Amino acid sequence: MEHGPAWIHSSLIYLGAAVLAVPLARALGLGSIIGYLAAGIAIGPWGLKLVTDPQAMLHFAEFGVVLMLFLVGLELEPRRLWALRRPIFGWGSVQLLGSALLIGAVGMVAGLDWRLALVAGLTLALSSTAIGLSVLAERNLMATPAGQSVLSVALLQDIAAIPILAVVPLLALRGASPGDGGQGWIEAGKAFGVILAIVFGGRLLLRPALRWIARSDTPEIFTAAALLLVVATAALMHSVGLSMALGAFLAGVLLAESEYRHELETDIEPFKGLLLGLFFIAVGMSIDFAVVLQSPGLVAAMVAVFLLLKALVLWAMARAMPVPAAERPVFVILLAQGGEFGFVVLQSALGAGVIDARSSSLLLAAVALSMLVTPLLLVASDRWVARQARHAPATRMAELSQPQQAPVIIAGFGRYGQIVGRLLSANGKSATVLEHSVDQVETVRRFGWPAHYGDATRLDLLRTAGADKACAFVLAIDDIEQSVQCARLVRQHFPQLPVVARARNVTHYLRLRELGVTLIERETLDSALMSARSVLELMGVDPAVAEASARRFRAHSIELLHQMAPHAGDEGRLIAVARQGRQQLEETWARERAERSAAGASSPPREP
Repeated sequence: MEHGPAWIHSSLIYLGAAVLAVPLARALGLGSIIGYLAAGIAIGPWGLKLVTDPQAMLHFAEFGVVLMLFLVGLELEPRRLWALRRPIFGWGSVQLLGSALLIGAVGMVAGLDWRLALVAGLTLALSSTAIGLSVLAERNLMATPAGQSVLSVALLQDIAAIPILAVVPLLALRGASPGDGGQGWIEAGKAFGVILAIVFGGRLLLRPALRWIARSDTPEIFTAAALLLVVATAALMHSVGLSMALGAFLAGVLLAESEYRHELETDIEPFKGLLLGLFFIAVGMSIDFAVVLQSPGLVAAMVAVFLLLKALVLWAMARAMPVPAAERPVFVILLAQGGEFGFVVLQSALGAGVIDARSSSLLLAAVALSMLVTPLLLVASDRWVARQARHAPATRMAELSQPQQAPVIIAGFGRYGQIVGRLLSANGKSATVLEHSVDQVETVRRFGWPAHYGDATRLDLLRTAGADKACAFVLAIDDIEQSVQCARLVRQHFPQLPVVARARNVTHYLRLRELGVTLIERETLDSALMSARSVLELMGVDPAVAEASARRFRAHSIELLHQMAPHAGDEGRLIAVARQGRQQLEETWARERAERSAAGASSPPREP
């Protein structure tokens, strides 16, 4: 009981700091991670001194990283993980060894002992899995080439915990006895044994155990079992000196194909988010500003040099790997920083006497500060890329200049226009395609479509495309304003040319109707009706009845739009017409259902 008030006091501090700092950071466009780190600095020993033992919270909050890796593992089925084996062990090894050797070499040039330089290189070569994967998830980049590459390198770094922790005691400055070296390899053997036990034991035991627990029909017990699974795996890995996150990742991969995958994700997600936030707060609190203030120039130089050296290695990797140019800055920045496992390596090295306390403090400060500046570098990179895009000259591509004779013109060749073009082509009909996006033109040309670069809102280009002789003009431009502008131009200068238009929504439909365009299709109407028809059939409705209902609803929807068209500028009247139409339809169908029920028939509803 006596610990109750202290627990409540700590909870108020952590939660209050997060609630204040994170929304403010996001409002400033800095991201949630900066908010958590800033909250930790504010309440820590070098801020308001509300918390004086950040290491205790860091060890506890590290479980957030463990949960995150478990969820990542759930997304990777074993065959997908096997498919990533080359980037994991290939490019991951290039990053780790290349960065460690380069940083170690610079350290030796600066006068460091080779053993200290090697430990510094291994420590700073590691990256923050927590920040990297959190940023990827926040930006929805996990499935991109850059996201998969970051994940591959991060996994290799966690796997590298085994040899790194085995090698560090062998570098002790006090001199290692032969027995010490043998003990290190014994520990490495134990680590491999634990990994094998998790892999093979998990395949045999995890699914039957979860199936047995699920039969209890007690949701909270299943949640407890999910947490127990992660905690037990992490504890097993920790007992042999390995990364707890790696163990949780392996457990997640083993369950990626199980029927309980989605339920496990739902149960774990809330705990992961909260504990990750606490982890970043603890990292902010752990920055030793005494060391920074004592040697600010040295610490700043260390951070700048190791970030630059890692960035050089990563940029060369990104050019050789399948990472698109637009995604390379994110790939480099997320992996150039130091990582949370660097804290573990430094603690091990300090305990073994490989490095002294001052060097350890300097390296710890450099790692923590690199984690702090990473979100800021991402924000700066985003703004730089956006500014370059605004000021970059438009890509040169020759516009349509030769007169065309095709009977159909398609303006806009995105997902909608391509379907129209494919159906025409399948029926032996040719079309002149106009597309204003350089990237889209290049893409469709690679697939064999003779698309032309040009702006369909220009009268001279429409004449060149043959609008005065064509028999149909397909208006499939994605942007509503440009679509309306193009329709106005065609109706004004080529009144004989029928326009078949795509409308993105009701407002777009009504604006096109005002211009005299009558052949308009809403892009989502038919696909939504087909989905609704499937739902009706799943609920037991006869397929013929469901199909007839879909056809009648389509006809009703089109008729309702015709009734709304004269009131396009009057929102109140539009709402009234829409409500009246919906009510009439529901009342009519309810009456027909009652009549069919009374007659004992299951025939489809009457056609309009």
